[in-house]
Amino acid sequence: MNTLSSRRCICVPGPLIVGAGPSGLATAACLKEKGVPSVVIERSNCIASLWQLKTYDRLRLHLPKHFCELPLMGFPTDFPTYPTKQQFVHYLEAYASKFHIEPRFNETVSQAEFDTTLGFWRVKSLGINGEGTEYVCRWLVVATGENAESVVPEMEGKGEFCGDIRHTSLYKSGEEFRGKRVLVVGCGNSGMEVCLDLCNHNARPSLVVRDTVHILPREMLGRSTFGLSMWLLKWLPIRVVDRLLLIVSWLILGDTARFGLDRPRLGPLELKNLSGKTPVLDVGTLAKIKSGDIKVCPSIKRLKRHAVEFVNGKTESFDAIILATGYKSNVPSWLKEREMFSEKDGYPRRPFPNGWKGENGLYAVGFTKRGLLGTSMDAKRIAQDIERCWKHEAKHRTAFTRSSS
Repeated sequence: MNTLSSRRCICVPGPLIVGAGPSGLATAACLKEKGVPSVVIERSNCIASLWQLKTYDRLRLHLPKHFCELPLMGFPTDFPTYPTKQQFVHYLEAYASKFHIEPRFNETVSQAEFDTTLGFWRVKSLGINGEGTEYVCRWLVVATGENAESVVPEMEGKGEFCGDIRHTSLYKSGEEFRGKRVLVVGCGNSGMEVCLDLCNHNARPSLVVRDTVHILPREMLGRSTFGLSMWLLKWLPIRVVDRLLLIVSWLILGDTARFGLDRPRLGPLELKNLSGKTPVLDVGTLAKIKSGDIKVCPSIKRLKRHAVEFVNGKTESFDAIILATGYKSNVPSWLKEREMFSEKDGYPRRPFPNGWKGENGLYAVGFTKRGLLGTSMDAKRIAQDIERCWKHEAKHRTAFTRSSS
């Protein structure tokens, strides 16, 4: 009872948006443009906390900027084709400023559920000092995204290893690993780029490749690979485009399987559509693998005090391990709803492009596995849908006020 009595209650006239990353900002801006007010709450102390607090220094957008801009505002013309981490954060800050989006920071949602009696969502949050707030809202927008929590795999002997083990969310630069033997686990875009960064700081990186992977040049035929793919898909079937991409990649990069990087059976675009697995866009890492500066290793069997034993029976010494093992959604831990979101992975059950809308005014943005392009599409759809409800209910409120007077 003491806990309940100390919890503030705030009635939100429009939607409540959980998450102040690009997804939450885009939705708030689209709603603002349509005259619908919203409240954005964020567990961290800044917007785009993943970008600001959990990414490495050398990070750039992997796709050209015109594919990554949020609705209603493009990137500055003087930004490079692939903006840096700092430039992207500046863009998001300017975006929030332009649309007067002022998130309520340091509020972590502990529970959200739909009250069938009230017909509203009740969202409980906790501040950094333990103070509680309950938001009551007609619409709830889940914008916590695909990268809410770090994925840290279990490894036999983890407690025995004497070196540094950290997730890429805690990695900033290879400077602190200069001269050290570092094992990077995971061969996605982050793992590849961290290996390159380590090389550039005179560390000695090795890369654990646990699965097949498509590596494509970031640009081909004078255009970005992504842009070229999107253009070709307008005219050709996806399997034909995949075949063309792989032919050109082989001409530019050679046979990656020779270096322990086997390609999946499905083509890169088809695989992305079916599983969400993104191909690696090479920014120079493959050349370091070819030269032997980066060594490719198989899966880990177990960790020892100062070494790692691999599944092929070989054991090598390492000073540190970097886990480029990705992120996951945390929605099931706080959203008490089982129809729209899967309990297994925290993603909408309905595949793109139909996963943005649930029941009772529940929405999802940023869960498309299609990056910022998917985020923009979701944000626009959500704003249009809520605007219709907002205007319809506004007419009823106006009619009720007139009849009352």
